Amino acid sequence: MSKKPILYVAITNHGFGHAVRAASVAAEVQRLDPEILLIMVTTTPRWLLDNYITGDFIHRPRGFDVGVIQSDSLNMDKTATLEKLRQIQTQQKSIVAAEASFIRQNRVGLMLADIPPLAGAIAKAAGIPCWMMGNFGWDFIYEAWGGEFIEIADWIRECFSQCDRLFRLPLHEPMSGFPIITDVGLTGGYPRHNLDELRTRFGITAPVDKTILLTFGGLGLQEIPYENVLKFPDWQFITLDRDTPDLPNLVQIADRTYRPIDFMPFCGRVISKPGYSTFSEALRLELPIVSLTREGFAESPLLLEGIQNYAYHQIVTPSEFFRGSWEFLHQPLQPPRQSQQLPKDGTEAIALAIVNYFQTL
Repeated sequence: MSKKPILYVAITNHGFGHAVRAASVAAEVQRLDPEILLIMVTTTPRWLLDNYITGDFIHRPRGFDVGVIQSDSLNMDKTATLEKLRQIQTQQKSIVAAEASFIRQNRVGLMLADIPPLAGAIAKAAGIPCWMMGNFGWDFIYEAWGGEFIEIADWIRECFSQCDRLFRLPLHEPMSGFPIITDVGLTGGYPRHNLDELRTRFGITAPVDKTILLTFGGLGLQEIPYENVLKFPDWQFITLDRDTPDLPNLVQIADRTYRPIDFMPFCGRVISKPGYSTFSEALRLELPIVSLTREGFAESPLLLEGIQNYAYHQIVTPSEFFRGSWEFLHQPLQPPRQSQQLPKDGTEAIALAIVNYFQTL
């Protein structure tokens, strides 16, 4: 049994964005204090965690919530989501008991959660503090759906009340269900490859203002009209989507060791859907953002307001993106409404607090 300090990182079972920002913090913890052992508790594939955490860690593939069940990054299945949430409610006692036993047996010292509601109950049963990080709680998402989701939101708020400390990220909702809140800056990773080598390897020769990164999160989008890139023959479009047509000015990055952020520095803008992690990493690098709108997800207006306030930006409708000819790329970017920038030290601030906590034990 390890005598090292152990950090248990529980990540919500929804997409890749939560895993990216939690893994970024875990990697910084490891950099500050390599003696801290990381247990990454998530259904996110190991390769994504490896892309952010370069040292050793334990991957425990468990999911304690559902987030939103989706067919892609925009289309949600509320019926299936509600059914899964009811199942988790029914199994709450056994989930909490089993995971608390694992935590005690492995002498975990602290839990960081982003942001599964049961994390607080698990930590409390295990006798350790639970710190959370996030810009929204799942109660905020579900409550906006009304109906049977109102009761779910109330249950989640009760779960969140057991959290000992919330690191509240920018572009946030009030998150008033949390008793103790510490505001921090933007989170995310940093580019880690030589830019000239990347340009040479992938044949990226277009100037920055005509180089576009297309990234739509871990679930991607169905039926992206890639043929539109042919209308911009002097431009280059970079995608990490693994299912794309072979087009002369579309650069496909199939190697999973590369991340969107590795290509951001030589792009003139990123085209995405509303998503905290993509927006946060782009804002940290001061990269202009073109975002689709997203209906029915309460976080989206907060994120879109955030890029309007703090980034050069464009906001396009799904119709303009899926059925238009991408004429928006010929339009000037809108400047940010605020003159000040958001603080960029969220990853570092959370990691330092964790390291300092372990040093006081």
